[in-house]
Amino acid sequence: MTTTTPKLNHPPHPLRFTVQDYHRLRELGFLGEDDHIELIRGELIQMAAKATAHEACVRRLLRQLPLLLQNRATLQCQAPLSLAFDGEPEPDFAIVQNRPDDYATQHPTPADVLLIIEVADSSLDYDREVKLPLYAEAKISHYWLFNLRDSYLESYSEPDQITLGKFGYLNRKIIPKTGTVALPPFPEQTLELSSIFPDV
Repeated sequence: MTTTTPKLNHPPHPLRFTVQDYHRLRELGFLGEDDHIELIRGELIQMAAKATAHEACVRRLLRQLPLLLQNRATLQCQAPLSLAFDGEPEPDFAIVQNRPDDYATQHPTPADVLLIIEVADSSLDYDREVKLPLYAEAKISHYWLFNLRDSYLESYSEPDQITLGKFGYLNRKIIPKTGTVALPPFPEQTLELSSIFPDV
């Protein structure tokens, strides 16, 4: 008796989700609020655990950013952005345009975003290599990356297609923790980085 191994017409590939699929999984209870999952290019990504230095930086930004914004824009923290049909990241912060309904019917889209902020220690490579191109492709004009490993801010602007299918930012500035930086939507407002970076 001989047996034959069935041939696959196509190689195995990851199952990818749309934003609608992702929301449906949440509605059905497969994903909960405490699962810390975000949708990146159709894949469900488990967000990295947050160390104490990361949370200290987030708390300080939560203290300082509202003082600079003064209700001229909306600050959201670790909340979804609808970037594409298969992308709904949850950056540490996003400054978005004010809307009368406070985005009650839909998450902010790239057209609403003034600045995205990520705080990175263990997630530094991921925030540079995965999230940065994602934000650039969505034409997010300004992206800040608080680099806790090296204690400086990476400020990105001018999103563009660098090569075919590869997106990034044409302008990258490094600001040390002793420096100051202007808030992109409101350049007259400046942030003292020494008040943000944790003393570790």
